[in-house]
Order: sequence, then C-alpha cells, then structure tokens
Amino acid sequence: MSTTVVPVRHPIPRHWLAVIGPGLLVMLADTDAGSIITAAQSGAQWGYKLLALQFLLIPILYVVQELTLRLGLVTGQGHGELIRDRFGKGWAWLSVSTLMVACIGAIVTQLSGMAGVAALFGIPAWAMMIVVVGLILAMVWTGSYRSIERIAIVFGLFELAFVLVAWRAGPHLREIAAQLTQAPLRNPKYLYLVAANLGAVIMPWMIFYQQSAVLDKGLGPADLKVSRIDTAVGSVVTQVVMASVLIATGATLYHAGANASLGDVQQIAHAIIPFLGDTVGRLVFAAGMTGAAVVATIVVCLTAAWGVGEVAGYKRSLEHHPREAPWFYGVFSVCLIGGGILVASGVDLVGLSVGVEVMNALLLPIVLGFLYMLGLKALPDEYRLKGWYAWLVGVIVVVSAGFGFYAGITGALAGG
Repeated sequence: MSTTVVPVRHPIPRHWLAVIGPGLLVMLADTDAGSIITAAQSGAQWGYKLLALQFLLIPILYVVQELTLRLGLVTGQGHGELIRDRFGKGWAWLSVSTLMVACIGAIVTQLSGMAGVAALFGIPAWAMMIVVVGLILAMVWTGSYRSIERIAIVFGLFELAFVLVAWRAGPHLREIAAQLTQAPLRNPKYLYLVAANLGAVIMPWMIFYQQSAVLDKGLGPADLKVSRIDTAVGSVVTQVVMASVLIATGATLYHAGANASLGDVQQIAHAIIPFLGDTVGRLVFAAGMTGAAVVATIVVCLTAAWGVGEVAGYKRSLEHHPREAPWFYGVFSVCLIGGGILVASGVDLVGLSVGVEVMNALLLPIVLGFLYMLGLKALPDEYRLKGWYAWLVGVIVVVSAGFGFYAGITGALAGG
C-alpha cells in the first residue's frame, strides 16, 4: 500500500521571505516620529482637510521607490555611486550633501520623539538617549543586515497602534466625507502643512536607503517582482498609519474646536490618551511613537553611512566587521551619538519636526530630478523608463517636486 505525501503549501513562498524586507522597512521608517507629529499637527489644525492627500500620496510614493529599487537591483550600484558614475563626483557630492542635511534633521527628530515618550513616564531625556543610543550601537556593530532588518521591522510594526487610536477616537464618517474635498489652497498655513506632508512621505534618505539595502541583502534583477510587492504593501501601510494619526487628532482636538498648535509630544499624547484610558493610552501611544522613532533612527543612520561611502569609496556593508569597514561604522556612530547629545540638550520637537519635513519638500527637485534622470539613462533598455510610463513618472516628479517647493516657500514666507 503506497502512501501519497501531500506537499505543505506555504501561504507565502519561501523565496519571497528571503526577498521581502527592504521595501516594508523603508516605508515603516517613512512613518517616523516627524511624520507622525506632522500628521497630528495636520489633524489638529485642519481636521480631515489633509486626509485625501495621505491616500493620494500612496501611488506617488510607490512610483518613486519602485524606480529606486529597480535602479539598485538592475545596476548593482547604490544611488550615490550611480550619480557619481553618470554625472561626476561634483554632482554626487551635491546629492549626498542634501542627503546628509535631511539625515541630520531626521535623526534629531526621531530621538526627540523618543525623549518625548520618555517624558510621559517621568524619564529624563539624557537617560533615554543613553539607553537608546547604546542599544542601537550594540545591535548594528554586532549584527548582520538580515538580523537588523528583522529587529527593525518588529519595532516598526508597533506603529499600527495608531490605527487602534484612530478607531477609539470615534471619528464621524459624515464629517470626514464632507471635509475630504475641502482644500483651502490659498491659505499659506494650509500650504505649509501640505509641503510638510509631502516632505514627510517622500524623503531623500528613503531613496538612498532602499537602493543600498537591496544590495546589502544580496538581491538582484530576478527579485524585482517580489520587491515591487514588498514596496507596494509598505506604501499602503505607511499611509494608513499617517491617516490614522491625522484622524485621531482631527476627531479630538479639531472636533472640539481647539484648532491647536501642538507644542510637544506630551500635548499630542494627552489629546488622544483619554480615549483609551490613561494607562493603556500612554502605553499604546508610547509603543507607536517609539516603534516609529527606533526603526527610522536605524534606517537614517545606515543611509548616511551608506550614502557617504558610495561617493567616498570606503567599504560600506553590515556584512563587514567593524575592523574591515571603520569609516562605515564610524559615520553611523557619529550621526547617532551626535543626535543623542543634541536632543539631550533640549529642542522644540514639533517646530523642528514640521520644519524638517518642509525642508525635505524643498529638497525634492534635486532628489527626484536625479532619480528620474537615472531612470532614463542608467538602466538597460529592458528596464529603462520609456513610453507612457516615462511620461507618467516625469509628471509625478515635476508636480510633486514643484508643488512641494512652492508650498514650502509660500508657507515659510507667511510664517508657517
């Protein structure tokens, strides 16, 4: 009597599990502490009038990051390397300079977010910085890319706590529907937050990170299909989190007529904690904000170290021992420790966070311009941007970069 062995069918093919990660991770990092604060400010000041923008940004975000991973997988080079080889070292250093400005602002914002969470529990900022910086340094100096990716994704998934917060805030669907089409585009303060939301979603360091991460993970052209799915899922997740934060503050602060300008993380927390109860509310908020800040801190510091290395030419892989790649680990550590020292000294978190996101929007013409030109010039014919899709990507780049720059300048001149 013969026995038939029925193969076990896995819901996700095993080779997919080896590929999935960089897209989801960079998107979880995209919903960082600064992005959460920007979304909270948007909901508090404008209710649901910026909610439609969150969903409109999903396909735009996907198009940008899909082109990024395509460049990495097909060429086998990082973003800085490609700019250096195609346009020269001068342009490469210009691009990396904008990257470093964005990274420094982002690192300070993430660590400030964690300091704000610590304050909810009476923990001094300096103590929180010692613990966080020490743990991240230990993890990166001793781990491989894959182990760090897994740990960072676990932290990032805590951001989904904000979906629960939005649901418990009890938003009114009719009110949301009524405000979805309301966009006071002539109001400079509204435009300032439009620019901040653009900069909170499309960030210079995301492009550098994902292109370098797929290489450090050892992926290639054969992994393009799964990597696209990874990126698409991440694009939806990150904007669902952003929308949830906006809905939560829109249903609380704005709905109560406060029209609040949030001054710190504690104000944001206290606005939404009552809907979950004090203890549970603080824990849920802390989990969401900490998850967002930790994953973004790891990603941004790695991006800075990878980006500079791609132009400077030093060894730059988490698969290298610190003795083999001292500059890579050194740049990572300096960025992290420097940010921790600055945050321990005390900064205006919300003002800094929204300002950093607006700065990201102002940098979009440079960042997206290089990305688009590489998509036209650096890829083999089979993968190159061409036809109607090249025109579509071009329109997205011009409109996103142009409107982000215009809105940022207009809002900044008007005093935000």
